Parts: sequence; C-alpha cells; structure tokens
Amino acid sequence: MQAIGIDIGGTKIAGAVVTEDGLIVDEERVATNAGDSEAIVDAVVEMVQSLASRHQIAAVGVAAPGFIDVEQSTVYYTPNINWRNEPLRDRLTQRLALPVTIDNDANAAGWAEYRFGAGRTVSDMTMLTIGTGVGGAIVTRGGLFRGGFGTGAEIGHMRIVPDGLPCGCGARGCIEQYGSGRALLRMANEIADVGGIGLPLAEARRLEGELDGSILGAFISEGDPGALRALEQLGHWLGQACASLSAVLDPEMFVFGGGVSVAGDLLLDPIRDSYRENLPARGYHPEPQFVIAELVNNAGVVGAADLARLSVLA
Repeated sequence: MQAIGIDIGGTKIAGAVVTEDGLIVDEERVATNAGDSEAIVDAVVEMVQSLASRHQIAAVGVAAPGFIDVEQSTVYYTPNINWRNEPLRDRLTQRLALPVTIDNDANAAGWAEYRFGAGRTVSDMTMLTIGTGVGGAIVTRGGLFRGGFGTGAEIGHMRIVPDGLPCGCGARGCIEQYGSGRALLRMANEIADVGGIGLPLAEARRLEGELDGSILGAFISEGDPGALRALEQLGHWLGQACASLSAVLDPEMFVFGGGVSVAGDLLLDPIRDSYRENLPARGYHPEPQFVIAELVNNAGVVGAADLARLSVLA
C-alpha cells in the first residue's frame, strides 16, 4: 500500500510516493510561498494530484511546521507561515479524493527514523533536530507522544537557563538558544572575536564580518580549534538537555538530525560527556544510545506518508 507524504518547509514543499517499507518511488519539489497561505494549499493539492496520477495511492500525510491539534486536523500556529487555527486537513480533504492526515514536521521525521532509520531497533526513542532551531519527537512504547492538546514534544522550548537568552517563543533560556545551528554560529563568532584559539577562525571573522554555516562547517571539517570549541559548547548544552529528558522519558536512544548532525561524533562525543555529568543518579541509570539520524532530508515525507498509511489501516 503506497501513500503520499508532503513536507511543508519554510523554503520548499517536498512530496513523495512512499511504499509500506519506507522507500521513495517518486517525488516532486516546489518553492514555498511562505507569505501566501492560499498558495501553499494550492501547491500541496497540485503536487498530490500530480503524484497520484502516476501511482495507486491509499492516503496522504502532510508534515507541517508549528502546533497541530490532538485531532491532527488544525494547525494552531506556525511561525513562518500565516496559519492561525488553520483547518488544514478539512481544506485538503475537500479538494482531494483521498484520506488526509496532518502532523507536526518534527513528529513525522522522528516517526520515520523510528520506523525505518536509526531508531528501528528500539521501542522508546527521543529525536532532536538541530537546525536553525531545535525540533523534537518522542516515541514511547512504539507510539508518538503528542500530549493532551497535541502540541507535546516541543523540546526546543524546554528551558535550561533561568533568565537566559530571549527566545522567539517569548520565553528566555530555551534550549533552542543554546543547542541550535543558530546558537552554534553565535558561539563561533564570539570565540573568533575573543581570539587566542583558532586563529584561522578569527581571521575569517575579520575578513567576512559574520561567519555563516558553510564557513563554519569547513572549519569544523578541517579541525580548527575555535570551530571545535564552539561545537563542544553546543554539545554541552544538548547533553544537559538530554539528561533532563532522560530523567522524565527514559529513552533507549537519542537520535540527532538536522544540518548540524553532519558533524557526527564531533557532536555526539561532547553530548555524551555532558549527559553523564548532568544525569541524576549517574552510575545507576542505564545509558541510552546517542546516534545520528539516517534518513536526513527524506525523513519528513517518509514519516508523513507512513503515518497516513497507518491511519487508514487503523
């Protein structure tokens, strides 16, 4: 049984036909017109119709950014698209002759990793996506945790620093301000400004004015001490967050996705060290696995499609 997965991002909308084994057999991509919510709905409908015209499709799953209600029908709020209490499932169902499910994009990615990727060997898994912000998904006893109102697993907005840096959510001290790709760039620029470590990084800062992701990624690959120090700081905060999550959720595995995860063990090693330092009753608590996500950019469409297929079978 094949299903279509749609992943609505800030810059692009990706769609794919996915088999029950999680394999992509056809796909399309278009740019996201983030300022026009009507255009986004039209683009999703056109993409589904195009893909469905070439395949036998049982259901459609849509991974959307923001808060989704517990009925998986309404987008309460999404920061980069003008959706406020948007009845997205009903709007799509009215135009498509197929069952439609809606889920948070991080949930969809986490589900894909649990079903077909890094988490397929465990029943309890927590995923953190380390990109511009920090997303999260929680799988417990083989099911997605969504919370009482559907907006659970917003790991990026777990507060770890009292009265810390202001966050876009309105709070202060969220892990997103200390463990995201944006935070990594801030730390690297600060290290470069102080000097004394990673002279090439400091020189690049002087010449470029602001270090971006591609510059920093190259320095990390080259083993620049300043860039690695910034990555260690990021890992420290993420490990601290994982220790707190472990005390509550007790997952068998933490999976890290998003752009920063390409650093591999250079990211995971400081996360593990910090986790061990901050875990309550350390030495008596079984240690989870810390791994890098496997599905990378395909996780959203694969997870959305699988969730839609399973909803039809339920």
